[in-house]
Amino acid sequence: MAEPRHAVVTGASSGIGAAIAGRLLDEGWRVTALCRTRPPAAGAAQRWISADLSDTAGLPALLAEAGPVDAIVHAAGLQRSARLGALSADDGALMWNVHVQAAAVLVDTLVGRIADGGRVVLIGSRTMSGVAGKSQYAATKAALAALARSWAAELAPRRITVNVVAPGPTDTPMLSDPGRAATPPVLPPLGALVTPSEVAGLTAFLLGAEGGSVTGQTLVMCGGASL
Repeated sequence: MAEPRHAVVTGASSGIGAAIAGRLLDEGWRVTALCRTRPPAAGAAQRWISADLSDTAGLPALLAEAGPVDAIVHAAGLQRSARLGALSADDGALMWNVHVQAAAVLVDTLVGRIADGGRVVLIGSRTMSGVAGKSQYAATKAALAALARSWAAELAPRRITVNVVAPGPTDTPMLSDPGRAATPPVLPPLGALVTPSEVAGLTAFLLGAEGGSVTGQTLVMCGGASL
C-alpha cells in the first residue's frame, strides 16, 4: 500500500488554512500543520508543530523533522488596514514577515525535500491588485505572485508547480479582526462571501494530478469582486 502524500500547511488552525488541511485529510493526505494554536483534528494523520509564522528565524529548526514532503501550502495570514497618513511600520513589517518572508523561509528550507512532481500553493488575495486603505496588506499579497512565478521557473525541471490562490472576501474570523476595521468587507456581486471550503477545493485541484500543468499562475476567486 502506498504511503499517503504529505503536505505542510501553515495557518491550519482556522479559516482557509483549516479548511485546506481538512480537505487534504479527507482525501487521504498526511498533514503537518504549522500554526500557533492546535488545529482541528490534530492526531495521527495531522501532526501539529506550534509555530509563530512571524518568527521566521525560528522556522528552519521547527521544520528539521518534517521529512519528505509532496506539497506546501502557505495559508497563514492577517490583515491590518490603514490609509495614508496613518500607516504603521510595525503592522507592515508583521504582514511582510507572515505573508512573504515566512513563505520564502518555508519553501527555501524544504525545497530539497519536496518530491519531484510536488506542489506549492501560496494563499494570496484579490486585494493584491490594490485597494484603498489596504496598501501595506495588498503589497505583501502582491509579492506572493512574484515569488510564485520565480519559483515556478526554477522548479519546472523537477515538475514542481508553484501557484497562488487569491480569494476575495472570505467568510473567516479575519473579517471581524479589529485590525482591519477601517476597511469593512463588501459583499461581492455574486451576493455571497467566498467560503473557506471553496478555496480549499481550488487548492486541492492544484495539488492533485489534474493540476499538474498549472504553474506560475495566480487564480482569483472573488465572487465577482474584481469585475
